[in-house]
Amino acid sequence: MPTDTERTRVEPSGKRVRVYLRGHPVADSIHPLLVWENPHYPTYYFPLADVAQDSLSPDGDSTHSSGRGDAQVCTVHAGPARAPGAARLYGSASDEQLRDHVRFEWDAMGAWFEEDEEVFVHARDPYTRIDVLASSRHLRVEVDGSVVAESTHARLLFETGLPTRYYLPKPDIRMDLLEPTDTVTRCPYKGTAEYWSIRVGDQLRTDRAWSYRSPLPESQKVAGLVSFHGVDVYVDGVLQDQRHHRPGP
Repeated sequence: MPTDTERTRVEPSGKRVRVYLRGHPVADSIHPLLVWENPHYPTYYFPLADVAQDSLSPDGDSTHSSGRGDAQVCTVHAGPARAPGAARLYGSASDEQLRDHVRFEWDAMGAWFEEDEEVFVHARDPYTRIDVLASSRHLRVEVDGSVVAESTHARLLFETGLPTRYYLPKPDIRMDLLEPTDTVTRCPYKGTAEYWSIRVGDQLRTDRAWSYRSPLPESQKVAGLVSFHGVDVYVDGVLQDQRHHRPGP
């Protein structure tokens, strides 16, 4: 049995959560569990009774975790679609809460819904909060000493576990130095971001700026504004630490 320090954090979720594979339903539960397999965000575990009948077939492999115990690796079947190795069945988990629960690989599934809203990248952490505040503080963004943006009309985005992000209006940015790229990322709290590279002189810094054209409701205040990473950001003349604590803009 795992010790208290090894035990995985597990909490019930009050949301209805559904999983689809190529448009076919795989799981539908009003009793999913939130399981923190890593410290930054949880994933969903579904009661086996809420997983579509005959949608799982053991692959013959197993995995072991000190906090969760042994699990069978399973292929997921939904209509003609198959996702080999995309599920873990905890039939005899060392943590009683997880026994007879199924965990799906997020990226192997086609779509995830919390209630009727589609969720991207990973499950939302109920303890993650986003605040967006208007600020008249003086913001300056530099690349190799060249000023790329300067503003006293920024919006500051505070997100649990991440450094403050500074979003600036485009009229305060040297948009002539920004070149759009094909990069797109998704955040379960902010939505879909588009990117720009920054060209200063002969140097091109790839994907150093991003913007949410149509962010999710909790982040609406940064719609159309631009933020930066991998550059020098000064607030009231003081250089800020913009290192990531975890992946994501």
